Amino acid sequence: MNTRAGFLSRRPDVLAGTNLRALAGPVLICMILGMMILPLPPFLLDLLFTFNIALSVMVLLVSMYTMKPLDFAAFPSVLLFSTLLRLSLNVASTRVVLLEGHTGPDAAGQVIEAFGHFLVGGNFAVGIVVFIILMVINFMVITKGAGRIAEVSARFTLDAMPGKQMAIDADLNAGLVNEEQARKRRLEVAQEAEFYGSMDGASKFVRGDAIAGLLIMVINILGGLIVGMAQHGMDFASAGKTYTLLTIGDGLVAQIPSLVISTAAGVIVSRVATNEDIGTQLTGQLFTNPRVLMITGSILVLMGLIPGMPHFAFLLLGGGAIQLGRVMSKRAVDRKSASALVDVIPAAMTPVENSEASWEDVTLIDTLGLEVGYRLIPLVDKNSDGELLKRIKSIRKKFAQEIGFLPPVIHIRDNLELRPNGYRIALKGVEVGIGEAYPGQWLAINPGQVTAALPGTPTQDPAFGLPAIWIDTNMREQAQVYGYTVVDSSTVVATHLNHLVVTHASELLGRQEVQALIERMSKDTPSLVEDLVPKTISLTTLQKVLQSLLEEGVPIRDMRTILEALAEHAAKMPDAHDLTAVVRLALGRAITQQWFPGSGDMQVMGLDSNLERVLSQALATGANPGLEPGLAHTLLTETQKAMTRQQNLGLAPVLLVQHSLRAMLARFLRRSLPQLKVLSYAEVPDTRTIKVVNLIGAHG
Repeated sequence: MNTRAGFLSRRPDVLAGTNLRALAGPVLICMILGMMILPLPPFLLDLLFTFNIALSVMVLLVSMYTMKPLDFAAFPSVLLFSTLLRLSLNVASTRVVLLEGHTGPDAAGQVIEAFGHFLVGGNFAVGIVVFIILMVINFMVITKGAGRIAEVSARFTLDAMPGKQMAIDADLNAGLVNEEQARKRRLEVAQEAEFYGSMDGASKFVRGDAIAGLLIMVINILGGLIVGMAQHGMDFASAGKTYTLLTIGDGLVAQIPSLVISTAAGVIVSRVATNEDIGTQLTGQLFTNPRVLMITGSILVLMGLIPGMPHFAFLLLGGGAIQLGRVMSKRAVDRKSASALVDVIPAAMTPVENSEASWEDVTLIDTLGLEVGYRLIPLVDKNSDGELLKRIKSIRKKFAQEIGFLPPVIHIRDNLELRPNGYRIALKGVEVGIGEAYPGQWLAINPGQVTAALPGTPTQDPAFGLPAIWIDTNMREQAQVYGYTVVDSSTVVATHLNHLVVTHASELLGRQEVQALIERMSKDTPSLVEDLVPKTISLTTLQKVLQSLLEEGVPIRDMRTILEALAEHAAKMPDAHDLTAVVRLALGRAITQQWFPGSGDMQVMGLDSNLERVLSQALATGANPGLEPGLAHTLLTETQKAMTRQQNLGLAPVLLVQHSLRAMLARFLRRSLPQLKVLSYAEVPDTRTIKVVNLIGAHG
């Protein structure tokens, strides 16, 4: 605490800057209230009007250079403060105009005089027309349109929140984002909804400001006529011209910044969030197609040749558009030729050598491989920072954190034999999963509770087999509103890959990975590792035990408990299956917690007593017991029925049996029912309460 206090005492500039920022809001409010109550000299009015214009221009420029609306999340508050500032300036300038207007056109300051004389030529009739036109543009077009966009955006953003939250949860479960990133994305979703809701309300301030400006103009003209004629003895024409010009100047100097702020509001709510600002979007999307420019230029040239048309303007702009299109077309051809030259020259210059075969020609099979069609190459291209590459890195990191060892590197290559949008996942050279992904489209997955159908290409989620539809980007928010889980093409491939890596975790654990685990543990518990491997248990047996745990979905993160259990029993139990059962008992609390988090009741499936007795008798028949075909069929059928009832209740598919039966049933049921997990009573901690909700064999 003393160190921190000393540091802050040595940095008074930090504290001063923080305090000044905190005081900015209250000081601004006090200034606004002061301008409404206290009389201001003309010079100060000039400064404040100039500040108001500069503020509106700054807000417009910031709104144009933001990448997404939340980059300018303070805009609704800025809109409110700028509106109050304009209204307070109207009150202050009205006071000066009515008190000092009879002294001349510069009575209310040079800014109002300039707007009243220079911009409208000193003609109050023209000034009134210009002022009313600006009011109509601001009120009827910009403000009304921006308000409507903000209202619709707020509604759709709120409707899409559940779908976006589900997408974030899906990415979190697939390991594509960590907990901190998921929390940040949830916060952004909530802030986006609040922003559009605030913009919907803030647009009402601008609309009210426009109406107030029109009323203030009428009141100022009538008040000026009364003051000028009744108090200062001016005739009707002189009073009307003097006070009308001052009022028009006052209105224009306030409404032009209002128009700029309204335009900024329209830019903020109407733009689509991308990685480019609005200027880059406009130039990049309007002027990228040379054919469009040349056709537009040709139309302008033809119009310029019509008799009676302004030939110079049309021919100048038309010729310029045609020339620009030709230049852009030539650049595109040059780039394509250069790219082809780079691809062709190395291949042509490579000499063909008939060298002898060597060990370098032997190609080893990759443990994990991902092959993609040519349309998916951009997703895995390092030069373009492919999105799928980032997700694969996240998959390996999450796997290491949750399963307990680092999986092999995933080798990615293109395969022209695949379909253009196809991909293939191979484990040790053998295909374990295939699918298709469409860059630029989104996969809308039906979790079973959608409210409407969507147009698109029907398919299935490649990871879990759920019904899904490939949809266009403009249907994304609508799909989220209907209850679909919407993911992009890179997420589809990454989720499928993550599912297969977790499913085949036991096959990915080789001797090299086990040796790396032992070396990692020797840094923390050197004596335990030295006494166990290889003195008591061989590396091969340890690998079999760990693989057996992974086959049944048990993570091996708690290597200390695993090694301690093996150190205690390995000398008298050489068999890997027996050692696996002992290790499972030591990991019982973690296994139970994996499927039944918390401390509530464990709602599981159980065996009927008669079926359990028959299975125990079959197990006692010899060293390698087997099930009679009729009994095996009955057991599998009844287990499938009970598992269906269990899943319909929304419960974990866990079967709880006697410890002596667990290993045999787990091996028998694993092939047909991979989702089913078999636990023994001995693995459940004494503090947990067991509740059997589905019984297998009671009616069979």
